[in-house]
Amino acid sequence: MSESIPTPTSALSFNQSVIDEFRANGGRVGGPFAGGDLLLLTTTGARSGTEHTVPLGCVRRDGLLLVVASDMGADQHPAWYHNLLARPLVRVETGDEEYEAIAVPAEGARRDRLFEHAVRADSCYAGYQARTDRKLPVVVLESAQPQATDDPQEQDAEVTTLGGKLLEVHRWLRAQLRHVRAEADAHFAARDAHQGPGEPPAPGLGLQLRQHCLAFCQTLQFHHTSEDGHVFPALARYHPQLRDALERLSSEHRTVTRIQDGLLALLADVSTADPDRFRAELARMSAELGAHLDYEEEALLPALAEIPWPPGR
Repeated sequence: MSESIPTPTSALSFNQSVIDEFRANGGRVGGPFAGGDLLLLTTTGARSGTEHTVPLGCVRRDGLLLVVASDMGADQHPAWYHNLLARPLVRVETGDEEYEAIAVPAEGARRDRLFEHAVRADSCYAGYQARTDRKLPVVVLESAQPQATDDPQEQDAEVTTLGGKLLEVHRWLRAQLRHVRAEADAHFAARDAHQGPGEPPAPGLGLQLRQHCLAFCQTLQFHHTSEDGHVFPALARYHPQLRDALERLSSEHRTVTRIQDGLLALLADVSTADPDRFRAELARMSAELGAHLDYEEEALLPALAEIPWPPGR
């Protein structure tokens, strides 16, 4: 068991029966998937914009959740892979949980290491690779949910106040910026190492850069929308001494939106960007966003620490 069944008409019916069985039995299914590690991956159509769910075999390694776009060795990438290239935010169902994830195709030597691990976990992948000349993509599904801390040992710590929830989201947003910086440096290092004739290496990591940025920007936009529409008005009613700070934060959200647009444009040109200019612009934008988050924590945490989370507790 390693891939969804590819035949056009029968596959739709078969996959739907597996999906229904998976959801009805907490991730356990019979037939060709019995006993295997299975997940449901929901992507958004690159052209249609509609959601599509497929059952896929998955591989786990060192806390990572991997899927291989094998399509049983077909010469074309499966549709779900094309979808996540265009829209990398996906939904994952594992039986135990359901969450949004960022789909990040592994690149270069990392892809090769992860594929070797996938083959050790399920030898079918080696057979699928032997059937086709295309290199089977290995996709890492990274949770798009904020974690309370970057320390894995503390990521399951319970958040009990709205202040804790604010810190959880802010830490995750800062981590996304660190991802962008690290991946940009890796891309520029690959460009610098290029020698000989031919074009320098294409920005394979550019896809990851834009994916992390997309998740970062969407999360920040949702965060601000919920603040402006719900959190800030409630705080202003019960904590009138915070009105000036809340007004300033609301006005800064418009500035943050401008920075988000600039960040997206910066990453779109990473393949031809001057490394020094790119790093300087990224640092400037990161500092401005960081200053907003710092002020928000300084102004609001004392009040938010008194409000239970989740609501109704």
